[in-house]
Amino acid sequence: MALAGGSRFRGFGVLTRIDVQSTLKEKIGADFRPYVILGACNPQMAHEALKAEDKIGTMLPCNVVVQEIDGGEEVAAVDPVASMQAIQNASLASIAEKVRSELKAAVEAI
Repeated sequence: MALAGGSRFRGFGVLTRIDVQSTLKEKIGADFRPYVILGACNPQMAHEALKAEDKIGTMLPCNVVVQEIDGGEEVAAVDPVASMQAIQNASLASIAEKVRSELKAAVEAI
């Protein structure tokens, strides 16, 4: 799977990598298609977000899913703007817009 083994893409580092297929097989014996959850983080933007809102760490890093569908791969990412709407903080909202733009570009470049 593209990116699933990578550690960096367009300014985002991959902090965590969860191989859902292997985990489900190991833990409950279930078969599942190739499916990886990456915890992606842009350190500069994460720093800005943490300065604007100290509880934002509960929503970090951004999850990116790489999965096999119909013989191809699909890459999808959480929308940071939608995720952070629950927190009413204008400074955070503008940071979320920047993260959304950068994350979208990173996913589209894959």
